[in-house]
Amino acid sequence: MPDPNEKRSALDRFLSGLSEYIFQTKLGIVDVQLVNYVSELLLRFNRVDAIQRVRRPDGQPATEVFQMLCEAERRIGTARREVHRHIGDVTLFWSGMFPESVRGNRPGSPDRLLDYFQHGKRSYKIASTIEGEDDRPPCELLDRLSEQFELCAYGLREIRREWEESEPGEHLLIS
Repeated sequence: MPDPNEKRSALDRFLSGLSEYIFQTKLGIVDVQLVNYVSELLLRFNRVDAIQRVRRPDGQPATEVFQMLCEAERRIGTARREVHRHIGDVTLFWSGMFPESVRGNRPGSPDRLLDYFQHGKRSYKIASTIEGEDDRPPCELLDRLSEQFELCAYGLREIRREWEESEPGEHLLIS
């Protein structure tokens, strides 16, 4: 969770404001913790290295959900929790922001056979059952993400639509 005294970037303020607007105003979701998580997810995944943070045994990034699922099965304890949380995050991000590309990015990809919604919900649920060292994010939040996965993905699609339909520079007025 970001330090409230730390100066927030323009991108952070933009994503937070847009997430709050879509989730609270358009969807009627007033779960502040959930909305903050979604906006932080957008900010985190602004960097490709954050999406590819799970590593395979050979040190290469696990770039496909199928590979991440295999890695989750190899891990125990909080490491397993973090990989399942990451799978939930990746599947939520792609299902919401880029649903047109959720079936793998290359021919023969095992992700072509996966249901991102099913695996995202399942991974958040598994992560919610594993107590973490500092329990960040809280297990209850991960459980809500599992239960409301489809709604959160829809909210992310609405966020994408909102910024695609906005006038260039319109959202830069956020201070």
